[in-house]
Amino acid sequence: MTILVLCWEGNLCGTLGFYAQAFRRRGVQLVCAAPGFPWNGNLEEWLKLCPETPSLILHPEADVPFLPRGLTHVDIPTACFQVDTYAYTQRRISWSMLFDSVLVFHPGYDVKFQEAGHPGAQFIPHAIEPGLFSGAPLQRIYEVGWVGQIGGAVYHTRARILQKLATSFRMNELSRRYLSAELALVYHQSEIVVNVGRDDCPQDANVRTFEAMAAGALLITSLPSELSAIGFEDGVHFVGYRREAELENLVRKYLADERARQGIAKAGRELVLCEHTYDRRIDVLLDLIGGLDKKRFAPARAWSEARVRLAYLDYFAGNGALECASAELPSIARRNPIKAAAGAAILARAWGRRIPGRIRSRLAPN
Repeated sequence: MTILVLCWEGNLCGTLGFYAQAFRRRGVQLVCAAPGFPWNGNLEEWLKLCPETPSLILHPEADVPFLPRGLTHVDIPTACFQVDTYAYTQRRISWSMLFDSVLVFHPGYDVKFQEAGHPGAQFIPHAIEPGLFSGAPLQRIYEVGWVGQIGGAVYHTRARILQKLATSFRMNELSRRYLSAELALVYHQSEIVVNVGRDDCPQDANVRTFEAMAAGALLITSLPSELSAIGFEDGVHFVGYRREAELENLVRKYLADERARQGIAKAGRELVLCEHTYDRRIDVLLDLIGGLDKKRFAPARAWSEARVRLAYLDYFAGNGALECASAELPSIARRNPIKAAAGAAILARAWGRRIPGRIRSRLAPN
């Protein structure tokens, strides 16, 4: 089986790297973009690199905004990841209409996408790579562990809470960045991992929550939490708090109660390692490919060319590729002046707010 992945090979790192490894463990060949292939290049040219007709074309939400022309015409199933679905949700819905299946990483958003007109929306939670969380138990030298972003406009609550905890408990260095193996080591060495979501999505069950449980640390996170919708139970697999004032006493309580702490941590670890690995996610994706074999759910397959190109324009504009976005406008103008006016307005706003980097919230990783 071959899957065409809309990114460069070098973009298959972090979460995408673990997905790539899991695919390759199943014997799936991944074909990425050749060096120099344009972000808005012709899909037919890309397909020539494939040793066989791909079983799927996957847009993985990588760090480069590849969106080749021809997605709505190719007779191959297409799918996209929408990871930080809570950010720019309406635009993500619009872009996802170009694909037969959309995999959203936050519970409830599959329903939002379906209600907006995409019948192929499906929820898929975050996952962990078991190899990072195996091996002999380590001494837990940190009372509280944390890995993640603490700077930026959406992390004020997180920074405040963690800085306060650091004055009362033994913690790892908060300000540095950690590689995946280093992150796993910190969590293996932590009695408790406290998770504090983004200010704009405090209920976020981000990948760090799964990694903390996989390492056998007790996860303490705010309520309500998306973990509850994924099958984890407060007091069974993790511990939740509703008010910031409760947190410090809760940490002290479970540091003092080793039996309760280890019991909940063990249950969380077992559930993550059983149900939430990248290999389990690949099971879902392979089933998806089978289900899409003779069905094409992308709403944009029935759209006019002008409307399709307007979606391309909006995608490129929203991801900072303004030259690619501008290249769509003449074609739209020849087909539909009203949609051309809408595209021109999108471009004008994008050029007006252009700043270094991309608008995607994942630039500030959880």
